Amino acid sequence: MNEPASLVVLPRLQVQNANAISGSICWGFPSPTAFVGFAHALERKFFSELREGFGGVGIICHQFHPQVCQSPGLRTHVFRLRRNPAGEDGNATALVEEGRAHMEISLVIAVKDHMPVRSGAYFAEDLLVTAQGMRVAGGSILPTRDGERFSAQWWPLANNPEGQAEAFRKLRRQLLPGFALVQREDLLAERLAEIRLQHPEGNALDALLDLCRLNIEPDRPSPDKPGERQWGVRKEPGWLVPLPVGYSALSPLYGPGKVRNARDGVTPFRFVEGLYSLGEWVGPHRMENVRQILWHSDTDPDNGIYRCINHYSTPFAID
Repeated sequence: MNEPASLVVLPRLQVQNANAISGSICWGFPSPTAFVGFAHALERKFFSELREGFGGVGIICHQFHPQVCQSPGLRTHVFRLRRNPAGEDGNATALVEEGRAHMEISLVIAVKDHMPVRSGAYFAEDLLVTAQGMRVAGGSILPTRDGERFSAQWWPLANNPEGQAEAFRKLRRQLLPGFALVQREDLLAERLAEIRLQHPEGNALDALLDLCRLNIEPDRPSPDKPGERQWGVRKEPGWLVPLPVGYSALSPLYGPGKVRNARDGVTPFRFVEGLYSLGEWVGPHRMENVRQILWHSDTDPDNGIYRCINHYSTPFAID
């Protein structure tokens, strides 16, 4: 895999009404697939100017406001849904449950092409202008605010790991306050091994749910009475979240036009189900290398795997 030559930072993008339901078992911040897809769509718009293309995208969230409300007398929250027009009978028409959120994000896009500093700065500005007319996770990007901190940035990278690490140390300060979304399959594998010591039939879904839910157990140490046990919340390492990362095939790959009502008649088609992994929100100041923050697409059509991956746990595995 080619090393990135430069980084383009699209800072403090305000996104309105982004999709907050990206999986069947979780809701919240959009899936990494939405941002990898956004970077891919942006890359295609500059196809004539790029030879090597992009080499991944980093996702940093500064603010996240889900559009939910709490009904009077209830302890649960519900999404704020749009009101559909009344039907012919005067009753409200049926609607599909949709969750929306407003968020402020920064995207760090790795560029493999080498460019002079001045040309790179113009290229970064063009990327930001083009991004204004696109959607991120189904949400609309609001106009850029005035000020240098909201302008696109071009960060050249050195050809050696030490120079890249030095540039990233300067960049990560500008990404604060905020949290970067990374993948933690190592923690998922560790918890699965622990579960199978007591329950050999345990699977990866059991480990994922165990890490992401609120576990209240009766054998927690008492802070007031040493040696005694009490009910308490089991604390997990870090800010862990369930993460939809792609799709796995359920059917063979059908030829173009073989399946009715497909999106188009020229693209092969197959039925899929969602793939899940474990994610963590990490402060950029805790990272040492730019490769730890980047998400990449990873496909294996022969085995029916279409997913996004991040190398935070194994930052040197992509050399």
